[in-house]
Amino acid sequence: MTSLIAAARDPAYPAAVDLVLSNRPDAPGLARAAAEGLATACVDHRAFADREAFERAVQDELDRHGIDLVVLAGFMRVLTPWLIGRWHGRLVNIHPSLLPSFRGLHTHERAIEAGVRIHGATVHFVVPGLDARPIIAQAAVPVEPGDTPESLGARVLEAEHRLYPHALALVASGRVKLLDGRIVGSADRNPAGTMLMSPPPNALTR
Repeated sequence: MTSLIAAARDPAYPAAVDLVLSNRPDAPGLARAAAEGLATACVDHRAFADREAFERAVQDELDRHGIDLVVLAGFMRVLTPWLIGRWHGRLVNIHPSLLPSFRGLHTHERAIEAGVRIHGATVHFVVPGLDARPIIAQAAVPVEPGDTPESLGARVLEAEHRLYPHALALVASGRVKLLDGRIVGSADRNPAGTMLMSPPPNALTR
């Protein structure tokens, strides 16, 4: 979230942060956003009888603020088809692995246990299904000998902070879209619709 806020300060960036919303009243991101002068809202899921009732309240907040694109950052609730359908092609998430590998939780531990040499992060459009594709962009980092979940996770997090603003810019500018379940984009992009980013920092290729 903080990286997206920082990127959006640039007048040339194609998106603005018009609302930071959380389902947890104590979420640090709410205080950080308020300190940045941004609009914030909390819809506490514990106040609702079921997921759809909660999501309808979330939708009311999004409508109230005129939101066009929803970007998930640390939002740890599985969304229902009702909300996903309303935001088809306008709902983006980041996941700490190179999808389709290691969907779900504990991705760094699982990557080390599997013995993979490359790990990373993925920005994708949200569709029904846990951490499903289509993939907008990916960042790759090496798994070093002796890595722990903490050390590997720290490198992946650094990559995420560079990747997410880049991927959001692709979507917000219209250079990448979701059409008939597949990624479509401008002719200068990789036809697979992915972006790989490897160390050193800021070494971006498309």
